[in-house]
Amino acid sequence: MRLCDLREKEVINICDGEKLGNVCDIDFDVKTGRICALVIPGPCKILGILGRDHEYIIPYQDVQRIGTDVILVEVEIDKCMQKCDWN
Repeated sequence: MRLCDLREKEVINICDGEKLGNVCDIDFDVKTGRICALVIPGPCKILGILGRDHEYIIPYQDVQRIGTDVILVEVEIDKCMQKCDWN
């Protein structure tokens, strides 16, 4: 599977059924080549005009299933939301 294939899939948290969004990036270990985490843009600021300042970092061990059009994860949202470091 390629990154472009992952980007087309919607990520859903099975704890509460919330749609988190689509994968925008991945974090991987350079030495082993294994995926460490999925990066998903966080919620928009005011009316979606001002962009985003948080993102979800989902550890790969929290991915439960990758289907044909969705990725199911089991996470606590408060623990995986982080401030973007590029702002």
